[in-house]
Amino acid sequence: MARDDLTTEAAEGSRDRRFHGGSPAHLDDDELARRTDAERADTGAADYDPNEVPPATDDPVPFDPAYDSVEQDIESVAARQEAEGETTPLTPDNPFPPTRYAE
Repeated sequence: MARDDLTTEAAEGSRDRRFHGGSPAHLDDDELARRTDAERADTGAADYDPNEVPPATDDPVPFDPAYDSVEQDIESVAARQEAEGETTPLTPDNPFPPTRYAE
């Protein structure tokens, strides 16, 4: 068995033992990046290891403003203010904003 899967610190990936033990011709950049992320998470330099996060399973929920209670509240207040004349523009004939006090 001339070919063994060894995990080395040089991120060499699978190594052919028939050749000398010097530096490989090409390091596995993906393996090096994976190990770097894992070491950052282990030392606390990163919050989590991105390779250990499961993939997202759900599609994002579509937003419908007709069923949003906050949006409905805003729309109802705007409709009330418009119906009561609170949103009339200021003009020379009406220079003051409306008041809620009885006159």
